[in-house]
This record gives sequence, C-alpha cells and structure tokens, in this order.
Amino acid sequence: MTREGANEQEYEADNFSNISGFSSTPRPLVRKMPPPDPFPIGALSGVLGDAAAAIHDLSQAPMAMCAQSVLAAATLAVQGHADVELPTGQKRPTSCFFLSVADSGERKSRVDDLAVAAIAKHEASLREIFDDEYSTWRNANDVYEKQRSQILGDKKHYPDQTTKQTALEALGEAPGAPLTPILVCGEPTYEGLVKMLIQGQPSVGVFSAEGGQFVGGHGMSPDNKLRTAAGLSSLWDGSPIKRVRAGDGTNTLPGRRVSMHLMAQSGVMATMLADPMLMDQGLLSRVLLIAPLSASGNRLWREPAPASKTNLRTYDNRLLSILEMSKPLADGKSNELTPRTLPLSEEARAKWIAFSDHVEGLISPGGVMEPIKGLANKLAEHSARIAAVLALVENMEAENVSGSHMDAGVDLVQHYAGEALRLFASGAISPNLRQAQNTLDWLWTSWDKPEVSLPDIYQRGPSAIRTKTKATRIVNILLDHGWLETIEGAKNATGKRSQEMYKIVEVAS
Repeated sequence: MTREGANEQEYEADNFSNISGFSSTPRPLVRKMPPPDPFPIGALSGVLGDAAAAIHDLSQAPMAMCAQSVLAAATLAVQGHADVELPTGQKRPTSCFFLSVADSGERKSRVDDLAVAAIAKHEASLREIFDDEYSTWRNANDVYEKQRSQILGDKKHYPDQTTKQTALEALGEAPGAPLTPILVCGEPTYEGLVKMLIQGQPSVGVFSAEGGQFVGGHGMSPDNKLRTAAGLSSLWDGSPIKRVRAGDGTNTLPGRRVSMHLMAQSGVMATMLADPMLMDQGLLSRVLLIAPLSASGNRLWREPAPASKTNLRTYDNRLLSILEMSKPLADGKSNELTPRTLPLSEEARAKWIAFSDHVEGLISPGGVMEPIKGLANKLAEHSARIAAVLALVENMEAENVSGSHMDAGVDLVQHYAGEALRLFASGAISPNLRQAQNTLDWLWTSWDKPEVSLPDIYQRGPSAIRTKTKATRIVNILLDHGWLETIEGAKNATGKRSQEMYKIVEVAS
C-alpha cells in the first residue's frame, strides 16, 4: 500500500465518526504527531559527534539537525575516495541523500554554514586555482585553435587529407580546460547537474538550507520532475551517466559521486514526500529523513562552552584535510573517479546480515515496516554506506568497515526508519489535509466574517487552492471534519446570495 492509499483509508475510516451527528465536535485535520526519538548522537563518536554537539551548543538548533548536517558534510568529503562492498558482492557508493524538516526560525542556515565551513573553504581554494589556470588555458587553447585552423586551411603545405591528418595528429589534443570549482549547488536542474559533472569536480553535493528552492524549482517542475528523480536515483546507485542530446552530442560519465542534504520547512517537504511519482520512481527510498521538534522558546542566551569552538575547529580541519587529498582518478582523466573498494570486516559482515534479515521480517504484509517498504528494502545498504563514511572519517587508510562502525550505521538507519514511520503513519504528509489546515488557519486569521462562500475561498483564500476544483475538495474535507457547516440563503462577500455558503466553526481554546 502506498502512503497516499493509507491516508485515504484513514480518512475514510474517520468519516464514520461524523455520520448522522455521531460527533458534534470538529475533528483535527492533521493528527498530532508523537515526538521523535532522540537522535542517536552516540553513533557519531569522535570528531563527528563532537562537531554535532558543538554546532548544537553554538546555534541552539535541534541536535538532530546538527548531527544530520555534520554527517552529510562528511559524506561529501569522503565519497570520492572509496566504495563500500556489501556481503552480496555489490560495490556501492558511500554517497547518501539526507532531508531535514524544520520550519522557519529553527536556524537551518546557521547550522548549515557551520557544518559545511570546510567545504566552503576548499571551494574557495579551488576558485583561486581555477582563476590562475583559466588564463593560461585560454591562451593555450587560442594558440591550439589557431594552429588547427591554419593546418586545415593551408593547401600549400598540407595539400591533401593525408598530410592534414598527419599534421593534426602531431598537433595533438586540445589542452584540457580547468575543472569548474564548484563543490555544492543548491537548486540544480538535472541537466545543469550533469553539465557540472562533465566540466567540473567529479564529487559534488546538492546542499541547501532553503530546500524549497529545489523542491519548487525548475528541476522539480511537472515537466522535469521524473527526469530529475530518475537521474538522482541513478547517481545514488553509482551508475554511469548516459546523456544523449541533439545539440551537444552523447556523453557517458562513469566515476561521478553526488550526495545531497536539503533542509526545508514542513509544508515544502510534505509536498515532496507525498508525491506518488517520487515514491513510485524510488527517489524517496534513497532519502534519510529527520523532523526534529522545534527548539523555539527554549533558546535563552548563554555563552557557548569553550570546548565547542575547539571541537568545531578539529572537525573543520579533519574535513579539509580529506577534501585536499588527491582523489583516485582513471588514467588520463581529470574528473573520472576510480574509488577503491572498502569491504566489511567479518564482524561487520555478520552484523550486516543479521540486520538485513531482521528488516526482511518487518516488511512482510502487516509487518511494522510495511508502510515504508521502499525505504526498508534499502536500510541495510544505507547502514553500510553510513558505516563506511564513519570509518573513512576516522581513518582514510582504513582497510575495512569495523563491527563498531556497522553498529553505528545500524543505529542511525533505525532512527531514520523510525522517523519515516512516525511521519507516514501520522498522515502528517497528506497534502489535502495540510491544505485544509492552511485554509482553516486563513479563515480564522484573515477572514473577518462568520460565514464564507466557496467563491470567497478560491478567489481570496490561500494561493494553493485558487481554483474551484481545488477549493471544493478542501471545503468537503472541512465539512466532513466539522470545521464548516452548510447554511442556506446567506450572502457572500459581494452581497450576493450564494448556494455555497458555510458557517465557520470555532472551538474555544
């Protein structure tokens, strides 16, 4: 069953409590979610755990969001160096996709800035190198193009095809352009991301503290959504990019790695998580999600602990040292990675198999994880990827993933599975119910009359329901839940009588 189907069944079941006056009290539109379990910060031992705690201390943002940001940044730093080998024999990237749900005021940008400071510093160094190399390359390329043109146009010295071809072979290939110095981008289209991977760094991240720009951007528009989702899924899998375009030819791009961390408000992220196309396509099963409780109201001023800045510097220096390491490249290629293989130790392998079997028992019909079956099917792989990231951050020369790192990976993905179940089971990501709640909030705060008509709602209400069809669907939900009552013969805002007039129900707090 899809989440959307599950929400529809819950909605239909709720209807029975409101038939023939069985309930006179309006029912909540969006069920109150149970609180999340504490983020297993102990799984991020060492430099990453200390950094997450430091960012939490310095920003007073939710600990889960701080830990998520640190783990995402670490993933970007190491993903180009090694792939993890699963007990199945598959070699999988260490890349991970993360989503963090937090509303405005939760200090997402502050957390992101602190977590990716080393990445930003390395990117600045790449820009300096690029600026120095670009001028030299441009001059060399101009000389090359001039010589090539002379060979092709000189009939005296190169009178036939054979002499021209011999001269061109002696001239050699055009000088390679310096790589574009971009490590992270916030709202790329898939086409833009591919172009960046053709011309730029082979290991990049899609990172944004304003994830709504990506979810609502051109790359996720109705015309492009499937292409973007399929492309990102393929990149997560580590598959070579195959691109055929009439204008710029055919490209096959092996050896690229992309990680992702989007931070966005609950309404924006709910739209993405409730999208059946993204669910069916498989992108959402590749995403690790958190939605921590708000820290607002509990952030009284205090001086950060002296150790926080020290621990953050240690983390920055560690990531920067990894980012500055030479990445393994294919012979003769400037941006085609050949990551080494990082196997699981015997202990880690046994723990991975035990966890995989445990999850398999929970996704059978009626099982605990059946509602998130797509994600659950990839939990074991997620755990190995994260375990490999932790091992590499600790020691870039690690020979394998240890049992303790696998324990940490399992602890983390179990938390992510719990978050997915909490959100999906609560119906909190049902877009219709969320739009109904937004409409009700608008009626209470922005509409100054006790009655409202259907045209009033779709002509003056929230922008997301500015059509009669959408407004009718939302009004029916509000009627069913008892927040609107049909009245006859009333006048709308223009003074005209309307057959679609409703009394707005308000419940005393």
